[in-house]
Amino acid sequence: MPAKRAVDLAGCLILLLLLSPLLLAVAAAVAATSPGGILTRQDRTGLGGRSFAMLTFRTKRSGDLGPTPVGPLLRRYFLDALPQLINVVRGEMSLVGPRPTGPDDSDHADRARLGVRPGITGLWQISGRSELPWEEMAVLDLHYVEQHWLGLDMLILARTLPTALAGRRAARPVRVA
Repeated sequence: MPAKRAVDLAGCLILLLLLSPLLLAVAAAVAATSPGGILTRQDRTGLGGRSFAMLTFRTKRSGDLGPTPVGPLLRRYFLDALPQLINVVRGEMSLVGPRPTGPDDSDHADRARLGVRPGITGLWQISGRSELPWEEMAVLDLHYVEQHWLGLDMLILARTLPTALAGRRAARPVRVA
């Protein structure tokens, strides 16, 4: 979808420009509060089964000794995902799409996801994210893969900011047709 990619690129460049002070502040907070790198790379599978390194701000201490001092705040407001804007610019992800999956995921929903780029946000994000059972997230992903269109993407993007500002626990379910 050329229109979707154009929206991704334009939206990402605008977001990177507008959010650059926040990105710098978060990077400085991560660096100042715990030793280690600022970003983490997680192996994920994207469009057509291609592997890529999904970027996030580091929220855990080295050696998995628990969260960094700023980790819970970053995760609660989804700020840890902001570096994924770089993945979108590189064409590995989209602003909106199904959840990115790991290289070992192989159920039907995961195979269906390979037809579209994974997203920073999606129906799963605005419907409760980690509070949803795995099966419901998979259903939302499949619904998106089968029914996605630019209007649905715009609706999801419009609902993402209020969901993120409300914090992880306050997300409300979304009804899909």
